[in-house]
Amino acid sequence: MMSTAAQPLDRIFGALADPTRRAILARLSGGEATVNELVAPFGLSQPTISKHLKVLEYAGLVSRGRDAQFRPVRLNAAPLADAAQWLGDYRRFWDESLDRLEDYVEELKAREKSHDGQ
Repeated sequence: MMSTAAQPLDRIFGALADPTRRAILARLSGGEATVNELVAPFGLSQPTISKHLKVLEYAGLVSRGRDAQFRPVRLNAAPLADAAQWLGDYRRFWDESLDRLEDYVEELKAREKSHDGQ
């Protein structure tokens, strides 16, 4: 059974799994944009971009404002911090694994050097 704490992360990573959505987030990191402004660089239809935005909105990664008749889309980077924290928890594992690999490589070099010296 999935914990309710995992659900936001599932939505975040699900949203980040698509390269178009990652590109939309990268574009929005430079400032808000309208849907039409997001359509242009991707060569996708407005409904397709809107679907991507709905996924990003569901994950909490973007929000839509109201500015007269425009609804600018804004990046909400706070949920990315949760994802970074979760990934960071595994950093120790990778660091330790790389340290063990480095030790093994040094051991192999020492063996090779002693073997060549014989």
